[in-house]
Amino acid sequence: PTDYKKVKDDIIKSIEAHDEKREDGTSIAPTLVRLAWHASGTYSIFDKTGGSGAAGMRFKPECAWGANAGLGGAREFMAKIAKKHNISHADAWTLAGAAAIESMGGPEIAWKSGRKDSKTAVPLPDGRLPNANMGCPAATNAHIRDIFGR
Repeated sequence: PTDYKKVKDDIIKSIEAHDEKREDGTSIAPTLVRLAWHASGTYSIFDKTGGSGAAGMRFKPECAWGANAGLGGAREFMAKIAKKHNISHADAWTLAGAAAIESMGGPEIAWKSGRKDSKTAVPLPDGRLPNANMGCPAATNAHIRDIFGR
């Protein structure tokens, strides 16, 4: 069985090593949080599709959605770790989000394994990820509630 504590520790060490090489004071950690969020944020409560369970963002069209722009490097970063530990990309991405938050001084986040990668593109409609800003807080809040059906 996979020791996910060791995987998480490896992710944190990899974040630290990567950040040292950047030499610009930035970190890949926030991008890993975004990767986990975008992998999970496609879930639809209406038809129970999408979400973090298939790592469909590895394939077109999902990897080419405007909302997923800039995540290719984070997917590549995590592909090495997923391969090294023989875990799914889906598990690697979500664990990376939790590990990244912890690496930035945040709390330890409860996490469970078990996601299986799809071997092909997962047909999802573009537009499930909420826009970051709809012009004012009330409109943004309403938009997010519309996206997630709350």
